[in-house]
Amino acid sequence: MPTVSVKRDLLFRALGRTYTNEEFDELCFEFGLELDEITSEKEIISKEQGNEKAQGASDVVLYKIDVPANRYDLLCLEGLVRGLQVFKERIKSPVYKRVMPNGEIQKLIITEETAKIRPYAVAAVLRNIKFTKDRYDSFVELQEKLHQNICRKRALVAIGTHDLDTLSGPFTYTAKKPADIKFKPLNKSKEYTACELMNIYKTDNQLKHYLHIIENKPLYPVIYDSNGVVLSMPPIINGNHSKITVNTRNVFIECTGTDFTKAKIVLDTIVTMFSEYCENQFTVEAAEIVFPNGKLHTFPELTYRKEIVRADLINKKVGIRETPENLAKLLTRMCLKSEVIGDGHQIEIEVPPTRADIIHACDIIEDAAIAYGYNNIQMTLPKTYTIANQFPLNKFTELLRHDMAAAGFTEALTFALCSQEDIADKLGLDISATKAVHISNPKTAEFQVARTTLLPGLLKTIASNRKMPLPLKLFEISDVVIKDSSRDVGARNYRHLCAVYYNKNPGFEIIHGLLDRIMQLLAVPPGEKKGGYAIKASEGPAFFPGRCAEIFARGQSIGKLGVLHPDVITKFELTLPCSCLEINIELFL
Repeated sequence: MPTVSVKRDLLFRALGRTYTNEEFDELCFEFGLELDEITSEKEIISKEQGNEKAQGASDVVLYKIDVPANRYDLLCLEGLVRGLQVFKERIKSPVYKRVMPNGEIQKLIITEETAKIRPYAVAAVLRNIKFTKDRYDSFVELQEKLHQNICRKRALVAIGTHDLDTLSGPFTYTAKKPADIKFKPLNKSKEYTACELMNIYKTDNQLKHYLHIIENKPLYPVIYDSNGVVLSMPPIINGNHSKITVNTRNVFIECTGTDFTKAKIVLDTIVTMFSEYCENQFTVEAAEIVFPNGKLHTFPELTYRKEIVRADLINKKVGIRETPENLAKLLTRMCLKSEVIGDGHQIEIEVPPTRADIIHACDIIEDAAIAYGYNNIQMTLPKTYTIANQFPLNKFTELLRHDMAAAGFTEALTFALCSQEDIADKLGLDISATKAVHISNPKTAEFQVARTTLLPGLLKTIASNRKMPLPLKLFEISDVVIKDSSRDVGARNYRHLCAVYYNKNPGFEIIHGLLDRIMQLLAVPPGEKKGGYAIKASEGPAFFPGRCAEIFARGQSIGKLGVLHPDVITKFELTLPCSCLEINIELFL
């Protein structure tokens, strides 16, 4: 959950009254928030850097408030105050309007070169805005909170805000070679090329985290005005020429990105929060976007939409008995203007542009529950009587774990995700033959696929514990994931048992003896008749030739055991022989 820091006195002044810490904590809870910490800038610096560094820091009391991750409208003081005031019924939820300018509309022209880098852009103008130091700080902080939250650290959306009076439209959003982009970046005194800036910002504690987004691209995105002045090089830095100050009166806001929907949400959030300080409150001047195909779109959208939910559905889901009129009143307190319509059992809800988190009827029901008060919902006994039971497969797994430990093996718990190399290349297999489920956008190369075998995880565990006394005897009983087109999700979990013996000799007889012990515990007799088990000579790319056997139980193949091939051992950075056993245990339930 994002944490918003607000100055206590500034917050109370905006709310029109003061609260004790306990009272404000209770108000936050009623509104679905949490007062996480009461601190000050001096106290924070003192904790992090020591008392000496804290000398001269501000003693102003700060409230750190935890906000739900999808409530972008509460990420700044303005939205927080507005939400609380509407919740306490001191003000009505404002109506946000998009207006056309008296003169020529500001245009942002997108060229084809941006298509493969950051293809989308939206824009708007805050006209005749009045900043103070606190308002300006809040404006900057909201952008940073959005960048870290919905913008996914600028990877999806980057925000640029500019002093419109220093620029001349129309604006052009294009992409050029880094060497061809030269401008004076924010808070710098000289011009640099894009290449030079990337090198400079590699040591910048804030900006270095965003360089990878465009660093290896042949072209960098850039926005110019009609005189060739650079507004910004998204998502890295704005130009110093159009820098916003407390004295700025007209703000041009542009949001570029790879996600069009999130770009629109971000723009709507910024303009709705700070249009409060415009000469005409809650009005936003439109800007026109010209897409490469020639189509024109006007932003911000500031769309209001209607949803209809039955009152009895809200009552049923929350567990309350309220009239439709009361429910409509509760929802209105959550900035969702509502009224009873039709036969008197339906509620029409107007979702404002600030509430991008309202996607489904359940989101509306949740807001009704918050407004009603979770502590006010009566506790009732369920109408059904059930006796809880452990899931049979999990109970079976627990019993096996205890006996595996009794056999002298140590349990390991490894990651369910791994690299393609772990389950394919290192085991001598082709990745297409593994039927592995692939992660569409893996964060690291270590987590590319869901594991199809438990063996790599145990071998990596041994590699990390090579200095431990020999022998190393590890086991794991966990799920593997295999593609299965017959399932609605396209994959299926199987519960596997895997054991590994690592020593100066292969220890095949140890692993074989473990298999016999497992079968004895499961009351599966040796031999293929009468539902027994047997092993048959087999081959596998991961095993030493002539030292591999396939395990059959109750007429089905359930796994393999054997001595691992030296190539496999080497690829997992091991130096001694290793035997392993891996079986599917679901057959024995």
